[in-house]
Amino acid sequence: MCGITGWIDFARDLSADSRTLLAMAGSLGSRGPDDRGTWLSRHAALAHTRLAVIDPPGGTQPMTAEQDGRPLAVVVFSGEIYNFRELRRELESRGHAFRTRSDTEVVLRGHLEWGAGLPDRLNGMFAYAVWDVRTETLTLVRDRLGVKPLYYFPTDDGVLFGSEPKAILRHPAVRPELDADGLRELLTMVNTPGHGVFRGMAQVRPGSTVTFSRNGVQHSTYWSLAARPHTDDFDRTVSTVRELLEDIVARQLVADVPLGVILSGGLDSSTLAALAMRQADAPVRTFSVDFRQPDGSGTADAPFVAEAAEHLGLDHRELVLDSAALAERSLRTGVVHARDFPLGLGDMDNSLYLLFRAVRQHVTVGLSGEGSDELFGGYAWFQQEEALRGETFPWMAAQGQAGGPSFLDPDLAEILDLQSYTTVRFKEALADTPRLPGEDQHEARLRQAAALFLTHFLPMLLDRKDRLSMAHGLEIRVPFCDHRLVEYVFNVPWRMKTQGGREKGLLRAAVADLLPLSILERRKTPYPVIADPAYEAALRAELESLFADSDAPVFGLLDREAARGVLSWRLPPEHRGVVRTVLETVLRINDWLRDYQVRLVL
Repeated sequence: MCGITGWIDFARDLSADSRTLLAMAGSLGSRGPDDRGTWLSRHAALAHTRLAVIDPPGGTQPMTAEQDGRPLAVVVFSGEIYNFRELRRELESRGHAFRTRSDTEVVLRGHLEWGAGLPDRLNGMFAYAVWDVRTETLTLVRDRLGVKPLYYFPTDDGVLFGSEPKAILRHPAVRPELDADGLRELLTMVNTPGHGVFRGMAQVRPGSTVTFSRNGVQHSTYWSLAARPHTDDFDRTVSTVRELLEDIVARQLVADVPLGVILSGGLDSSTLAALAMRQADAPVRTFSVDFRQPDGSGTADAPFVAEAAEHLGLDHRELVLDSAALAERSLRTGVVHARDFPLGLGDMDNSLYLLFRAVRQHVTVGLSGEGSDELFGGYAWFQQEEALRGETFPWMAAQGQAGGPSFLDPDLAEILDLQSYTTVRFKEALADTPRLPGEDQHEARLRQAAALFLTHFLPMLLDRKDRLSMAHGLEIRVPFCDHRLVEYVFNVPWRMKTQGGREKGLLRAAVADLLPLSILERRKTPYPVIADPAYEAALRAELESLFADSDAPVFGLLDREAARGVLSWRLPPEHRGVVRTVLETVLRINDWLRDYQVRLVL
């Protein structure tokens, strides 16, 4: 895992402009703490920060392919290619000679051999840029599910790109500006594919490539969800899912550095730990997070984590976090800087950030269960008619979020019209969902919901996981996001996914022989949040002090009285999360506007 960035300009000579390139790369230092490299030519400047996972001595970047001493192509690559060994053998049979054992060189040589056909051959999580010296063409490529981020900023004479917005923002030609649509993306949970939030910035869409040349820009899609008839019976479906999972986990255990599993005691993470143990020569390292509550108790996950660790024979470490530390402003600003944007999941982001920092002291690579709920139907939203039949995204319909925050300045709220924006984006997303002719109405609605979760909700979680882990130089792999598993399970009928009348019944059946009954039967629980009232009290105190600061930038967006009114809310414990969400949102937006010096262009 690494950080990549670069600059193409067809109107000027970049060969001596290393200072700007180094500044862009320096912003990505946490993504690649092991090494840093640059490559400059007349019209292309590429940089790489490396987290060495495969072939530490040989996989340095930028990596160049040459012929007769002249460069043919240069690549900067972030991610992992899990089938790189098979591709290497095929390329060798076609006459390619390799200098390293790295998957990066497979990508470079694959580009020379297959060009635009390469991404479709790759199994993995990846974002990479190839500068083809022969044609003076830059190709940006992102993996199918959007596990690895890749942003770009077109200019009059070329393009800037980077793993994170912060790299692009280091270029002197770019200002951190936010227009109305960028603000709409921030304040809703729409997560429009390709939207970069900052004005002028975009993301390479999952499963897509963007090519820049003197002739302009070309966009292409090499993968998307497809609806196909499912002809396997239930037993064959179960065995196929199991076979796929075993192969996926085996491939994703390949690393030349220490590796572990993030364990919650739930079905998904326990499945990964169990499958990893079947492949390992020694107990697999696992890690969990816990908060000590005021009464001394832990989270609901704790007993299940302990049972999974004992049943599977894991080398387990429980990382206990302090509620007081989670309320510190320095932690919150660290999370905002890691994500480049202010909104997320509040204290769940804070605790995950600290968990990854602690995990990184023991391993360099971790496996995590993202994607399972979206794929196997684990969310309660799949069971709620109001969510399935609503005129907005299921995760927003069930929680009444389509209109956005209630504490916005009334004039701004009218300009943004978040309700209409969400409706338009929802209709666009629905138009892109695959359909199967002849499918009954209920099954069609569930297929639509699954597609929306995979294309709009999951990328939000993947981005969160990538940013908070890479902030500490920790690579997180997500086996449930393997495209082969996604393609297969997406087309499995809902009755099979909920076999036995349970959410994720198909997955439970596929791993029934691996896990203790308590975990097999455990219902989904959310990532743990802090129950300590001292956390909310600290947020209230900080917001109170913010009202004394007349220059606080967040007040350009807020209805001050509505925001101040939050301080008087005294909701019962079961609704306390509403207050905390408002407090966290206001404070994070203020941090972000101040630290990033964002200018609003509305």
